[in-house]
Amino acid sequence: MYLKGIELAGFKSFAKKSELEFGAPISSIVGPNGSGKSNVAEAFRFVLGEQSMKSMRTKRGEDLIWGGSQAVPRSNRASVKVTFDNSKRLLDLDFDEVEFERIVHRDGINEYKLNGSSVRLKDVIELLAGANIGSTGHHIISQGEADRILNANLRERREMIEDALGLKIFQYKKNESERKLERTAENIQQVHSLRREIAPHLKYLKKQVDRLEKSRQMRVELKERLHEYLKREEVYLSYKEEDISSRKETPNTKLKKLDEELSKARETLERASKEDVRGQEVLNIESELSNARKKRDELTREVGRLEGQIAFAERHVSAPVSSGSIPVSELAVLKENFEKSLSEVSDSEDVSTVRRVLTSVQKTLGTLIEKYSESKEEAGDKEELVSLKEKKVALDRELSAVEVKAEELNESYKKLQVDIEESKDEERGAEREVFRITALKRELESELRDISRDEEMLTRASAEFKQNLAEGIVLAGRAVLEYENFDIEPSTVIDEARDKQEDRRRTIEKIKIRLEEFGAGSGEDLMKEYKEVIERDEFLTREIDDLEKSAETLKELIHDLEDRLSSQFKEGIEKINSEFQHFFEILFGGGTAVLTVVKQQKRKKKDTDIEMSDEAGELGEEDSEEGIDISVNLPRKKIKSLEMLSGGERALTSISLLFAMSQVNPPPFLILDETDAALDEANSRKYSEMIKELSTKTQLILITHNRETMSSAGILYGVTMGADGVSKLLSVKFEEAVKVAK
Repeated sequence: MYLKGIELAGFKSFAKKSELEFGAPISSIVGPNGSGKSNVAEAFRFVLGEQSMKSMRTKRGEDLIWGGSQAVPRSNRASVKVTFDNSKRLLDLDFDEVEFERIVHRDGINEYKLNGSSVRLKDVIELLAGANIGSTGHHIISQGEADRILNANLRERREMIEDALGLKIFQYKKNESERKLERTAENIQQVHSLRREIAPHLKYLKKQVDRLEKSRQMRVELKERLHEYLKREEVYLSYKEEDISSRKETPNTKLKKLDEELSKARETLERASKEDVRGQEVLNIESELSNARKKRDELTREVGRLEGQIAFAERHVSAPVSSGSIPVSELAVLKENFEKSLSEVSDSEDVSTVRRVLTSVQKTLGTLIEKYSESKEEAGDKEELVSLKEKKVALDRELSAVEVKAEELNESYKKLQVDIEESKDEERGAEREVFRITALKRELESELRDISRDEEMLTRASAEFKQNLAEGIVLAGRAVLEYENFDIEPSTVIDEARDKQEDRRRTIEKIKIRLEEFGAGSGEDLMKEYKEVIERDEFLTREIDDLEKSAETLKELIHDLEDRLSSQFKEGIEKINSEFQHFFEILFGGGTAVLTVVKQQKRKKKDTDIEMSDEAGELGEEDSEEGIDISVNLPRKKIKSLEMLSGGERALTSISLLFAMSQVNPPPFLILDETDAALDEANSRKYSEMIKELSTKTQLILITHNRETMSSAGILYGVTMGADGVSKLLSVKFEEAVKVAK
């Protein structure tokens, strides 16, 4: 790759578009002082991305634009375009010719274009750095800067040499990697911070999900237990229903037959009672006794029904219930009262005051706890239980009175029966028959009363079965209905003691109560939120892992770049020293010159330093960095330090070093802006020979007044400035350039 040309338009003194073509290994730009020839070197800096206005001898970007004169109006923008031959693909672009253009407007806005397309400054710098080109450095050396490498400190000198060795791209990548590493570390901290923010909420959701999972497990357990319980209860109720039905059939039949016989006996007795007063007495007692027994049976059934209700209510009340919730408003008032009381205690030293306040706090807290110690539902259940028990007590009294009356009537009836039995009159046969039938009926009615009590119990058990089924569906879902498929042998249910089924019911009630404490609802919204938060946390965890892996990769890359920089720098120093000695001997006719890698101490690190290893921070060690020192030994003189050199000697030394650096890693082009100004005629010839030697490896653009230097150029451009203040270009043919030089 080589530099084909440069185009300036509105840049500094080049008000009009001016083009320079560089078709020879050495091109020279000459002109009187103040004509603007050094503006060409600054144009190169500008187009290659220079950001320092000081390096281009201005204070603002606007100063780079042609400011106007009486003859030529000012420009609104300045542009510089440079063209490279890229046939060898030194630039990482698939183009044979590459154009870079930079435009600055009066508002300070800069534009960068690559082959006519807008690009970023970063893109330009990266692309040029890969070809060992930059806006500043060893390949653009302006007037007065030749001595800069000698005046630089050790670290700055090292940076210049790294730039000359083409290590700038590695340094750029290293710096870029370090910036990425810093950003990655910041991102890791941010992601960690995000995880810490959601951690409490995630912990809360986890507890809620655990509770939900426990409730689901209890629902499964409830469903399984209900399957067995309901199936057993259904089998038992079906068996009892059939058993009661079969037990009722025979007594009812016999009772019906006895009613018919009793009716006939009564008819006979009624006819006889017209003649016998005792017959009427038997009928009256028998009627009263029948009514008393009916009343007793009704009361017995009612008492049985109340006993069932009382048993159910007692089970419901005895089950543990959650205490009522306390309103937030009351808690706020309680908190305010406590704070006032505590404030009063803290300001008082009187023991009696402290006791009074503590007693008041205790009383207030006790009242609140007592107020909300049990729910309204529980209180209502207790009231209902008391009411049922009061009704049962009243019925028991009434039943006792009826039983006493029935017993008295029964005794009178028996006595009358005995009297009749003792009578041997045939007329008393009907009376004896009534007594016999009545006695049999009493036995059958007693048997039916026992069956009726069993029916009452069966009715209550059936109602409780339906209630358990309904509650089970509410708490465990409609899958409870699948209890019918539960496999069980009916005989095991019939032969089993009833208290075992009661134990199953109590266990089921306990599970129901716990499920009610957990609350209703499927928890779908909770699970959805928990899943989203878990996924967010897992994403952040993966993000941290990826960032940490990226950080490790960047650290490895930085370490690798540092190794490459170190090894190539040391190799480059050896090569530069060889060339440095060569050019130094040419210019001084002998002597020695050498570059040495030295370490210089940096300031002591403190604990407050941000970028500092833990060990250095704890021990307070001083860090060191490598720099470059220059040692020279002139022939026939005892001079070894740069400070002892004269101005001319310093110029020759800096030229030797700059040429040596250019020889080791030749840049595509080298711009020398009057670096030969301080040379005498003899050294100018040596300088010219060095220029010719250097041109075999690097394309040279020379800005000079020196005739010897001009004579080595293949193309000569002259810069002049007229009364309008505009720089103009004049090209001189090679033959004319030789004549001018002579």
